[in-house]
Amino acid sequence: MECLTLKKSNCKNCYKCIRHCPVKSIRFSGNQAYIIGNECIMCGQCFVVCPQNAKQIVDETEKVKVLMQCGDPVVVSLAPSFVANYEGVGIESMREALKKLGFYDVEETAIGATIIKKEYDRMVNEDDHDIIITSCCHSVNLLNQKYFPAELAYLADVLSPMQAHCKDIKKRIPNAKTVFIGPCVAKKDEAQHYEDIVDAVLTFDELTAWLKAENIELEKKMDSDDNSRARFFPTTGGILKTMALDNPKFSYMAIDGTENCIAALKDIENGNLHNCFIEMSACVGSCVGGPVMEKFHRSPVKDYIAVSNYAGEKDFDVADVDHIDLQKSFEIIDKKNHIPSESEIRDALRQMGKMKPSDELNCGSCGYDTCREKAIAILQGKAEISMCLPFLKDKAENFSDTIARNTPNGLIVLNEKLEVQQVNQAAIKILNLRSANDILGDQVVRVLDPQDLLNALATGKGVHDKREYLAEYGKYVDKTVVYDSEYRLILGIFRDVTEEETQREKKEDISRQTVEIADNVVDKQMRIVQEIASLLGETAAETKIALTKLKESISNE
Repeated sequence: MECLTLKKSNCKNCYKCIRHCPVKSIRFSGNQAYIIGNECIMCGQCFVVCPQNAKQIVDETEKVKVLMQCGDPVVVSLAPSFVANYEGVGIESMREALKKLGFYDVEETAIGATIIKKEYDRMVNEDDHDIIITSCCHSVNLLNQKYFPAELAYLADVLSPMQAHCKDIKKRIPNAKTVFIGPCVAKKDEAQHYEDIVDAVLTFDELTAWLKAENIELEKKMDSDDNSRARFFPTTGGILKTMALDNPKFSYMAIDGTENCIAALKDIENGNLHNCFIEMSACVGSCVGGPVMEKFHRSPVKDYIAVSNYAGEKDFDVADVDHIDLQKSFEIIDKKNHIPSESEIRDALRQMGKMKPSDELNCGSCGYDTCREKAIAILQGKAEISMCLPFLKDKAENFSDTIARNTPNGLIVLNEKLEVQQVNQAAIKILNLRSANDILGDQVVRVLDPQDLLNALATGKGVHDKREYLAEYGKYVDKTVVYDSEYRLILGIFRDVTEEETQREKKEDISRQTVEIADNVVDKQMRIVQEIASLLGETAAETKIALTKLKESISNE
């Protein structure tokens, strides 16, 4: 069962998880993030930083309820960081509330921490150890198993306090089932991997939700027990605070935060450290900085004080345990990653637009520290080329520049102060400018009437294909003005229609001349007709008179 899952619908391609993942165990496909199980160290940072709550911790509440229905006693091992998570609530109040949920009993994991602390003291006093790394933190253990296998020899082969306590519970209470409750995601994985020790794991968040669902309130009541020094365990250096530290051979140190742990392991790998006892915690501040606590109320100083005030000065009274019963083995976990060749890496870099070393900005926007690491991740199927912000920016700019350079239309981009931000070559030609530098950064009023631009800025409504004569340039243009409120820019598009307008005027002139010529011809023809008619009329009259006279002459005879 995966302990961390992803809600795909909420993943918004922000890459915040990969930027914060200390081992880059997240791959992207289809602009979605996926956790790579065999590389993940379960530190929970992706859960903490995800702004969309796309990462979910698998809830085992129902599993615990099923355990309770089986009839066997179900006992809680409660992480000592509870006092920081539930302010003003002591172990007795926690026991009362959890028993109302149906648990048989509640004990502090600090009891198991006391058992483990004694084992660490025994190891320190032996002379056959050069370096000892604590194995209480499962994320640190996974870090060694997956990324520093050569350093596994230094990892203490000892159960975690959770495991030691749960084994102790099962030894004392027949047929008992154990449930660990704490601030850690990794403990769910640890319980699954090492079977028959811890039967289920709940986070503080899951417990809080369960108590709320059952309308059970935690009583604000503190108690004290001087025999409780191991309650320091969930703080940075807390393990060391409980130990004797009496072997002068060793240097004792506490390291928290995965990045610091990685740096220390690299020092060990390079042979720079010897005779050291190192308390390692993946979370900054140790367990009180666990992913569930940090997700909801990160208060490192306040949380430390809460733990410190609750811890006693003496150890819990625990029976001695044979160190054989506390042993734990760690196997190498192979990540099975393809190791690309140098030529493959160079090809991937070229696909990212990194043609030469100076192109490798190593900006980290993709989540990887260097462009080379990103190229390797691409070849391993973990990353996509499109995750590179400079690459996308250059690609978008090159594409838009190509359009701007090759379009026959003049383009002018203005800010809200009507200052020219961009102008293409076609606009330079229309406006009779020598170069873009003649107008860039200046007010557009120098070269254009700004009225339509001002109207677009004031109303948000532009103009489309408005024909206008630019008298100072002797050109006609079809003007379109658009205001982009999101980017707060005004775009002017000018299509030079001077030749089109000239041809139209020529056609109109020819048409006018043709009409005039036709009118003249008609007028002339009418005059000729009238003249002919007039002549025909006179001739007809004379003929009539002559014929009349001829008729009369004949009649007289």
